[in-house]
Amino acid sequence: MEFKVLYWHWLVFGMLLIIAELFIPSFTIFWFGLGAIIVALILWLLPELTVSWQLFVWAIASIAFTVFWFKFFKPLMTDRTKAGISREAILGESGQVIKIPEEGRRGKVRFATPLLGTDEWPFICEQEVGSGDRVFVKDISGNTLIVEKR
Repeated sequence: MEFKVLYWHWLVFGMLLIIAELFIPSFTIFWFGLGAIIVALILWLLPELTVSWQLFVWAIASIAFTVFWFKFFKPLMTDRTKAGISREAILGESGQVIKIPEEGRRGKVRFATPLLGTDEWPFICEQEVGSGDRVFVKDISGNTLIVEKR
């Protein structure tokens, strides 16, 4: 009795690889699973494809998916927060006043991109500011920003 690889064998293999990604979080096994699903689709359309061609298509598709992921998509998913960077990198960043400073209390400023892990910071400003004004980071004092209105 001769064993013949059918399209659903590749489909099951691909699904098992994708499920394995849940237990081995490397985000590379996933692409090999997608390569197997591509082979299943091609084998469904061309049922007489030899096993060597199936393996070749699987290898090429898996490599292509992996390269495509690491070259194009992963760089787009970089962390855009400024957490963990030096103080100098946030100097000059602009934010919007959401709470004006009152007697003995600091104001609050919100940034579009989080600075050092948070998007809202207490601030001190030498000039008078109003709610909605745009301010720029001049310095940091402890956990308080020193800002200026330009």
